[in-house]
Amino acid sequence: KSAAEAHFWYTSTCATLFSLSVFQQALNRGIAAVKEDAVEMLASYGLAYSLMKFFTGPMSDFKNVGLVFVNSKRDRTKAVLCMVVAGAVAAIFHTLIAYSDLGYYIINKLHHVDESVGSKTRRAFLYLAAFPFMDAMAWTHAGILLKHKYSFLVGCASISDVIAQVVFVAILLHSHLECREPLLIPILSLYMGALVRCTTLCLGYYRNIHDVIPDRSGPEMGGEATIRKMLSFWWPLALILATQRISRPIVNLFVSRDLGGSSSATEAVAILTATYPVGHMPYGWLTEIRAVYPAFDKNNPSNKLVNTNSTVTATHIKKFTFVCMALSLTLCFVMFWTPNVSEKILVDIIGVDFAFAELCVVPLRIFSFFPIPVTVRAHLTGWLMTLKKTFVLAPSSVLRIIVLITSLIVLPYLGVHGATLGVGSLLAGFVGESTMVAIAACYVYRKQKKKRNENEAATEGEDSAMTDMPHTEEMTDIVEMREENE
Repeated sequence: KSAAEAHFWYTSTCATLFSLSVFQQALNRGIAAVKEDAVEMLASYGLAYSLMKFFTGPMSDFKNVGLVFVNSKRDRTKAVLCMVVAGAVAAIFHTLIAYSDLGYYIINKLHHVDESVGSKTRRAFLYLAAFPFMDAMAWTHAGILLKHKYSFLVGCASISDVIAQVVFVAILLHSHLECREPLLIPILSLYMGALVRCTTLCLGYYRNIHDVIPDRSGPEMGGEATIRKMLSFWWPLALILATQRISRPIVNLFVSRDLGGSSSATEAVAILTATYPVGHMPYGWLTEIRAVYPAFDKNNPSNKLVNTNSTVTATHIKKFTFVCMALSLTLCFVMFWTPNVSEKILVDIIGVDFAFAELCVVPLRIFSFFPIPVTVRAHLTGWLMTLKKTFVLAPSSVLRIIVLITSLIVLPYLGVHGATLGVGSLLAGFVGESTMVAIAACYVYRKQKKKRNENEAATEGEDSAMTDMPHTEEMTDIVEMREENE
């Protein structure tokens, strides 16, 4: 494979994250189109969606298991089995939160929202119970397709997801749901898009890969993957993504409590719901950088089946990472710092009024600085995934939560409140997490370098010992000369 093909592979993969950022704007548009209580509906859906992403986050990262471990039909069966169990567990939690006192405490009491917003949030959360399973199945097959360089198909599936959701939002806005149950407009559209994406990826797998890969993995591909190996590789990534997903509910919680659960709190949560997909769009695709190392690194044994002639080196990947970060920073500053551009995006795409859009300007400008820590984290995570040393990433998730909560507690004393408090704390959490990932990568690099030096020293010692020993013929001549002298 050429470096240009690697760039095409990555560009196609970025369509996945980019389109997933766009689809949330389409869903928010469907909510904002309901003129009555639009802010309340945005707050309710935002709370339910952010809690749901906490459950889908760990499972969507199973894509990396498909990318690194699935080399045979048997490996794929094990990966799917893990996701079926995880989806069932997530559905049970959704139902418990929707119907039990636990959900009332988490949503109504902790967030200090009124009864109307709380009941709508729990109802929306129940409607979303089946989504984690569908999302997990789609991402698992996406990882397998990316491994075999079918990134264009993965990108097309995600774009089809967006198109399906936009179409169904438009259709459902003309139905009776707008009056009877407005929350079902974005939720049903979300399900239809996920169904299209999951179906496309599964059919793509069966058509292009299922008959090509062996029934079992041989030693030349790193050996057969066990469920234990998959879970050992996955749990640190799942923990990191879970903390990323739980960050938004924590932010919503502290912001609403900081404002006392008043109408200002509802407005602040609505601002966070509206600004997050817009702010996420210019940098969200940078997280896909971590898939480049496992897919193209020639030292990865699992790539021998699908990537035999790769000329993509670590230098190519580093240069490409820097270009992507520079492009993302440029997009952020153009979109969020150019006068009236961000307001126009919110008014024209999501459909909020101009006064509400003006309140979103400062939080969006804070999003401009997210590409730097996100790029560092993604690049180093991809390198550690290739080495299958993801366990060193676990402390970064703990530090992220600590920094996030500390910022949410300290910043209000400095006069920072509302959505600005939420986005600023998210940025602080990202910086803390990236710092810990960098420390972990340095630790692994130093251990590798030390091991390499020890191996080189041992090899040189063996060579010198062999060099110092006289040859067999020379030893024979010496013995014969001594016998003649005697």
